[in-house]
Amino acid sequence: MARFSFLNVLLYALTASAAAVGATLPKAGSLEHVPDFGPNPTNVSMYIYVPNKLAAEPGIVVAIHYCTGTAEAYYTGSPYAKLAEQYGFIVIYPESPYEGKCWDVSSKATLTHNGGGNSNSIANMVAWTKKQYQVDRSKVFVTGSSSGAMMTNVMAATYPELFSAGIAYSGVAAGCFMSATDQVQAWNSTCSQGKSVATPEVWAGVAKAMYPGYNGPRPKMQIYHGSADTALLPPNYNETCKQWAGVFGYKYDAPKSVVENTPEAKYETTTWGDKLQGIYATGVGHTVPIHGERDMVWFGFAH
Repeated sequence: MARFSFLNVLLYALTASAAAVGATLPKAGSLEHVPDFGPNPTNVSMYIYVPNKLAAEPGIVVAIHYCTGTAEAYYTGSPYAKLAEQYGFIVIYPESPYEGKCWDVSSKATLTHNGGGNSNSIANMVAWTKKQYQVDRSKVFVTGSSSGAMMTNVMAATYPELFSAGIAYSGVAAGCFMSATDQVQAWNSTCSQGKSVATPEVWAGVAKAMYPGYNGPRPKMQIYHGSADTALLPPNYNETCKQWAGVFGYKYDAPKSVVENTPEAKYETTTWGDKLQGIYATGVGHTVPIHGERDMVWFGFAH
């Protein structure tokens, strides 16, 4: 009888311990701050949305805000939390630590795998989320607008092993904002004005140099840009598409298809292959509006 009581006590202690661990997880159904997700070399803030209807093996969408933005602003201004309830995935909203809230897409640290920059902090948020939840590792994605789109391309180049796909809304090629003086969060006018022009091979080399020696799979990429963008001029669309065409070995000058008025009027969709699609929006400025339902198709949540 005593032994039975001892087992009961032990069982209760283990159950209580498990409950205590569970209690530390973010609350479902609201934007929650995660104060400690492990190493955070650049003091990037992590916010997370765990849906009420969490899938058994959920995916992750990392949604990265624009300059002047915050995690909360992107949470309320983008459709991902609502889509998370529909498809059961988790959304990570990183928040820039800098005044002005742009991302560091210019320093050597952030443009290097495990280099200790903003990209490293964001990658560690993904690692933390994988540990806490039974995540389907084949369904981890990254997207963002403007400065967040720049970081999306950087994340795809520096941590290709983490992501299956990325979507960049009005950004620039990974490494285009590189600072010659290794400044953090530097503005690169040559790039922003669309004057950083190179071949697909050169751009691919820039991306691959961010993770030397990596020969594994890389995330498929979808690139949006507007023809009336005055912040990051339209040539950046071509240079970003060149970069990923070079990475995947596609012939940039010979896409598989070009379809007018898709996904809507005055949008042109160019497909180079299964891993690269560009969407050029005539008359649209900075930034191209998020196409949430189409994002779900690119990410494989919908068909």
